[in-house]
Amino acid sequence: MLVTVESTGTLERRMRVELPAERIEKEIESRLKSVGRTAKIKGFRPGKIPPKVVRQRYGGKIRQEVLSDLMQKSYSDAVIQENLNPAGGPKIEPELAKGDKGFAYVATFEVLPEINLKGLDKIEVTKPEVEINDKDCDDMIQNLRKQKAVWSTVDRESREGDRVIVDFSGTLKREPIKGGEGKKVPVDLGEGRMLPDFEKALLGVKGGDEKSFKVKFPKDYHDEALASKKVDFEAHVHQVEEEELPPLDDTLAELYQVTDGGLAALRADVISNMQREAEQRVSADIKEQALNGLVDANPIEIPNALKEQEIHSLQHDAMRRLGIEDHDKAPPAENFAKAAERRVTLGLLVRQLISDNNLTTDPDLVRKQVEEMCASYENADDMVAMYMSNEQVMAQIEPMVLEEQAVEWLIEHGVAKTKKIGFQEYMNS
Repeated sequence: MLVTVESTGTLERRMRVELPAERIEKEIESRLKSVGRTAKIKGFRPGKIPPKVVRQRYGGKIRQEVLSDLMQKSYSDAVIQENLNPAGGPKIEPELAKGDKGFAYVATFEVLPEINLKGLDKIEVTKPEVEINDKDCDDMIQNLRKQKAVWSTVDRESREGDRVIVDFSGTLKREPIKGGEGKKVPVDLGEGRMLPDFEKALLGVKGGDEKSFKVKFPKDYHDEALASKKVDFEAHVHQVEEEELPPLDDTLAELYQVTDGGLAALRADVISNMQREAEQRVSADIKEQALNGLVDANPIEIPNALKEQEIHSLQHDAMRRLGIEDHDKAPPAENFAKAAERRVTLGLLVRQLISDNNLTTDPDLVRKQVEEMCASYENADDMVAMYMSNEQVMAQIEPMVLEEQAVEWLIEHGVAKTKKIGFQEYMNS
C-alpha cells in the first residue's frame, strides 16, 4: 500500500492510503470461493455453482466487505508504519484510485502531542503542618454536645442561642417574593443561616407574637430581583425553644457508644479523627499543588477529540448525580469544557511523567489502597482478598495508585516547604 501524510494543523493529520487492485481482487477471489462452497442457489447443487454465477450474485456485497475490512486493517498498519499516535478515531473518506481497480481513502484524525516535560525540579509544594491543640478538641467536643442537644419550649423572650419556630411571608412592593414563605420554620438565632436582619428581628420575641419587619438583601444575592432590595416580612411566632446540652462527663461518651474510658476516651477518639481528617486534606492539598505546578510549567495543546470525550463523560456523571435520564435535559456541555481541558491536560502530562521515569505500580501501595477501601467492612480481610483477585477492580485501582506515585515523584524532585498552621484555620480556609 502507498501511504502519504500531511499536517493540516498542530495536531491534525491527513493520511491518504492507496490499496493496489491486486490485493483487493485476491481477497475478493478468496472469499468468493469460500462462499461458493456453501451457497444455495436454485438450479445448482451446493458446491457446484459456477464461479461466474457466484460472482454475479455475491460479488458486489463481498467487494464492499473486503474494502471495509481492508480499510480497517490498512489504517492500523499505516499508523504504525508512519509512527503516528492517534488521539481518537479517524474520519474516513473513500475515493477511487486512478487508472485501475485499486482503492484509496483519506483518513483525517488528531494525534497526541509530543511532550517534553520541563521545570519539574522547580515545582514548589508547601506542606501544611497542622497543629491540633486543646481548644480545637474542646470546640469539637462542644459540636458533639450540640448534635445531641434537646430543645425545650420556654416562656420568655428569645435571645441568641435560642430556636424560634415561626411562620413568615415576604413581599416586595406588596407582591409575594419567590421562596419568601415558610410554615413552622426553625430559626437558630446566632447561627447565621438566615439573613442578618431576619435573625435580628426575631430576638426578643415570645410564643404567640406577631411581628412586621424589613430585611435588606445583600448586593450579591443569588436572585437578582431581590439583590439590594428591602423586603417586608410578616411573622407569627409559634414558640421559643432553649437548647439543653448533655453534660460534659462520661454520659456524653456513652451517647457516642464509647463505653470504655468515658470522656477521656472520647477526647482521644476526637483527636484521632481530627488528625486523620487533617492528613487527608493535606494529602489532597499537596497533590493539587504538585499537579498545578506540572500544568503551569508545561502548557500543551490537547486534541479536541479527547476534550470532547471528557466533556461527554463529565456531562453523564452530572446527569447520573442529578437523576436526569433525558439527555435533552442534561446540563450544557460548555459547563464542563474548562474541567475537561484540565483533566485531559493532566492525564497526558502525568502519563508522560510516568513513561519518562519508568514508574511502575507498587504492589504494596495497591494492597494498602484496597485495605483502606475495605476497612469499614466487618469481613475486611475477605473483601480485600476478593478485590485483589478481581481484574476489573484492579484495573481501576492500579492507575489511581500509579498516579499517586507520580505525584510523590513530583514532590520529591521539586521544591518542598513546610508551613505550620492551626487546625481551625486550615480546615476552615
